[in-house]
Amino acid sequence: MATILIIDDDDAFREGLAETVQDLGYSSSEARSGDEAFEQLRGRSAPDCIFLDFRLPGADGLAVLETLRKTPGLQTVPVVMLTAHATSDNTIGAMRLGAFEHLTKPVGREEIAALLERILSAQRETPAARGFADEATSREPQLLGASEAMREVQKRLGRAAGGNSTVLITGETGTGKEIAASVLHRASARASGPFVAVNCAAIPDDLLESELFGHGKGAFTGAQADRRGRVEEAHGGTLFLDEVGDMPLSMQAKLLRVLQERQVTPLGTNRIVTVDVRVVAATHRDLASMVEAGTFRQDLLFRLNVIPLHMPPLRERVADILPLAEHFLASASSDVARKHLSADAQRLLATFAWPGNVRELANAIERASALAPGQVLTRDDFAFLTATPDSANDAIPPALLELPLPQAVAQLERALIVHALSAAGGNRTEAARRLGISRQSLYTRMAAQGMSEASA
Repeated sequence: MATILIIDDDDAFREGLAETVQDLGYSSSEARSGDEAFEQLRGRSAPDCIFLDFRLPGADGLAVLETLRKTPGLQTVPVVMLTAHATSDNTIGAMRLGAFEHLTKPVGREEIAALLERILSAQRETPAARGFADEATSREPQLLGASEAMREVQKRLGRAAGGNSTVLITGETGTGKEIAASVLHRASARASGPFVAVNCAAIPDDLLESELFGHGKGAFTGAQADRRGRVEEAHGGTLFLDEVGDMPLSMQAKLLRVLQERQVTPLGTNRIVTVDVRVVAATHRDLASMVEAGTFRQDLLFRLNVIPLHMPPLRERVADILPLAEHFLASASSDVARKHLSADAQRLLATFAWPGNVRELANAIERASALAPGQVLTRDDFAFLTATPDSANDAIPPALLELPLPQAVAQLERALIVHALSAAGGNRTEAARRLGISRQSLYTRMAAQGMSEASA
């Protein structure tokens, strides 16, 4: 039978709450102050839950809660703070110290029953995921995974680490491409050299050449001194080009030359710098399709794709989801107040689609851990994963699904034009801006749709 400790100096309220707790089938014990409570707890088993009033003789409720969180055997006991006058300070203070809940008196029987069921049912859940207990702890990023898909990635990465060939890492956003590149660098003979990462998608096109190859003084406005590029900075180590599929065609040609000759010429100079770098590139894009569309150079793809390494999406490595979740939870929790996943939370995480992959899982665990009131994270703590906004306006009308693609696209385009014109009050310049096209392109599309001034 679960035991509930009630610490409150209001005799009537304390006795009434104890009676309610007993009527609900639990055992109760009472104390009028923090000192009395600690005296009772000395040498006894920890209670399953503590109701703690803010205003107490001697040390107040927040001080008692802080002491509980430092007392061995009591750090993880769920504490429900009680107050007759809730303020932002006492509420925030209680939650900062790890209170499970904060209630304002008077408290109804149904609220007490629901709260205790929530607390005690979470405690009854037995965590099943083991995590990656056999993995050596490291401050460096780790490529964790025991699924067959990740085992293959780890094997190929290990083989690639033995040479200097260029590696192309593909995979959806959030699958850990940069981590794989970092692990490859640390496992290679270049581990003592620099690991230089460049996100090609995050740098404006007109600055990317200077960023990669450097520049001389006076090469452009604002170039006050010579500057080494990231390629030169990676000399003796590894250059990681993230989102290489977003690199403009003009830069692709220059990168190809660097890969072929292992030389760079800083912008605005005639100086040639010989570099010894291993290039690891990554992208979430389909480069083969981009080659067919003429937006990515085929010869550069050949140069980059010497050793291909594909990072599988999380939905294809289900066996890794719960161990990864426990790993992230251990990182987010303190050693004293280690949190765990309930069985219902584990079921949710294991069956969720994870469109953001490992990055989304790590974010979800950190968010739930930071906001969960108890030591056991339940399905309710991950409600944000399944709470999707109303997508009625985003759904494809069933009628369009039955049409040939050209006809369906034409109907959709017409509807978008009509909507943009309506939202812009008939102003075609504004409508074109909303659609992200030029005004002339809007006129051309309207003419192709047979849309006159009146029909628009």
